[in-house]
Amino acid sequence: MTPPVSDPVSTQSPDAAAQVAGQSSSHASRAAELSSLKVKLHAALRQFPDFPSPGILFEDILPIFADPTLHESLVRCLELHILETHADQKPDVVVGLEARGFLFGPSLALRLGAGFVPVRKQGKLPGPCETQGYEKEYGQDFFQMQAGSIKPGQKVLVVDDIIATGGSAQAGGELVKKMGGDLMGFIFMLELDFLKGREKLSAPVYTLLTGQEKKA
Repeated sequence: MTPPVSDPVSTQSPDAAAQVAGQSSSHASRAAELSSLKVKLHAALRQFPDFPSPGILFEDILPIFADPTLHESLVRCLELHILETHADQKPDVVVGLEARGFLFGPSLALRLGAGFVPVRKQGKLPGPCETQGYEKEYGQDFFQMQAGSIKPGQKVLVVDDIIATGGSAQAGGELVKKMGGDLMGFIFMLELDFLKGREKLSAPVYTLLTGQEKKA
């Protein structure tokens, strides 16, 4: 006689099934909240054609920071992305790139219970520093981070307002690795994707809002 074949679904315990259902519901809820917040934030952006030079469409993110509700929405969006992407694993340190990474990097770090470390242009930080060069359109520049500000093995996220050519973000990531940090990824508010800057980066890249679409 052929032994009965057990149904794999029926052998799952009620607790395990409830846990799976709860995870699915939580994911859907987070995704819906993230989508709604993105619409609100994108509507707040202002555009200035031909600034700072002809042919450039400038995306102004400053209205988001002028409104405390929008600022909170921005931090919540980034928090949701991190929790979803990294399976609820949070960074130990948020690194903000000069200068607009300083606008939301500290707020995000505080929300996540992480430290905040700034990356600045050469000569702006006191004490011993690590230095990393990067190429610009008309030559080379240098970023620095205070020595010892990241401990070996700490999980690190690098944030900035926009990714263009990717040179400055790449330099920030290299500084993290020089100190022994575990680079989890890069987060930007906007991306000029036609410049393909993300191709230079050695960790996952996330852009919160789409830009460079002229508003009606």
